[in-house]
Amino acid sequence: MTPRRHLTHLSNKEPPVPELPELETIRKQLDKEVVGRRVKSVEATSMAALERHSNKKQFAELLEGVKFKSLNRKGPYYVFNLDSSNVLVVSVGSTGMLRKVATKEEKEKHTHITITFTQGGDLRLIDPKKKAQMFVTASDELADALPALAELGLDAVDAPVSWTDFARMIVNQKMKLKAFLTDDSLIVGLGPVYSDEVLYQAGLRYDRSTDSLSTQEIRRLYRSLVETLHDGIKYQGTTLPEVPYEDLHGKPGGFQEYLEAFGRDGEACHRCRGVIAKTKFAGRNLYFCPDCQV
Repeated sequence: MTPRRHLTHLSNKEPPVPELPELETIRKQLDKEVVGRRVKSVEATSMAALERHSNKKQFAELLEGVKFKSLNRKGPYYVFNLDSSNVLVVSVGSTGMLRKVATKEEKEKHTHITITFTQGGDLRLIDPKKKAQMFVTASDELADALPALAELGLDAVDAPVSWTDFARMIVNQKMKLKAFLTDDSLIVGLGPVYSDEVLYQAGLRYDRSTDSLSTQEIRRLYRSLVETLHDGIKYQGTTLPEVPYEDLHGKPGGFQEYLEAFGRDGEACHRCRGVIAKTKFAGRNLYFCPDCQV
């Protein structure tokens, strides 16, 4: 892939929720930096992220003295398994950020929750628009506490499937490809950025119907999905003005330098030298090459 430096922009809508490469990058960092640590204290400056708890003290008492045993990512949710038989569920929403920092480091503005470990500093939840959520629940009650988990579709990173299973899934649908890729009940974690990239790499238009694809086109789409997500994770996510993503240590991603379609309207297509176009889909900007995506 050839890196690029010029970026155009985008829509005025609220930032989209983090997509799968960003979520997976953070998961890997949390697994390394947080799992295995024991909580010393918890400070919540507001109830903004604690809607499921009656007060800040109740939330803190459920975590203080507890060890983070392991971590699972279930779609956009981080689920920490605790040694108290409970789980801590974290959703950063569209504007939240998790930070792993030294305890002595000054708190950023909009820091709503600080979890201090006995060793290894703090895990902080920062969210200027109060979209993020944290809650503790019993492990065996997670499904009831978070019924959205049962509605999540294919997670191509956490539980990859064969192209034949993917083909069976797609031929049972009759919808536009862009809608198919961005429906969390079908495929988890693809939003405006990576869905455009997947379609570009597959050479398929966003408005093609899923039931119109040939076997060869389904193979291309499947391969593009897997490879695009892999590359997004390799470069630790995408950071753009519309997607103000930063990792656990406050560093931006690097995949924006390798985007082939998203944000490149008016620029030359790297494949056919046509011009990348911009249109609207579901209220957001969409980018594609009219000449080589068919």
